Amino acid sequence: VQLVESGGGLVQAGGSLRLSCLASGSIIRVNAMGWYRQAPGKQRELVARITSGGSTNYKDSVKGRFTISRDNAKNTVYLQMDSLKPEDTSVYYCNADILTMDSDSLYRHDYWGQGTQVTVSS
Repeated sequence: VQLVESGGGLVQAGGSLRLSCLASGSIIRVNAMGWYRQAPGKQRELVARITSGGSTNYKDSVKGRFTISRDNAKNTVYLQMDSLKPEDTSVYYCNADILTMDSDSLYRHDYWGQGTQVTVSS
């Protein structure tokens, strides 16, 4: 199983970016998916999370600016980031709780993407 992110980059404050993350491999089911971020010298933190049923939760500082969504048919999660601020600058990581099968046994595991850099200039 692989998670591949795309959509990061450099944007001015007030601008927008859209991150995408595709889960691929021998997947039986993708449960919750989420976006985390980690700035230099800081701990990784949850930005937004969405269940397979579409329930969402957000870090307080991004509420009203970021929107998480998913396409279950494509095993893809998105993060629409609007009104970006310099403090949103970070490496953003995709995370997914995925059910796989191997030799007739089911396995549930947390997977991470490689990260994508988001830089917001003031």
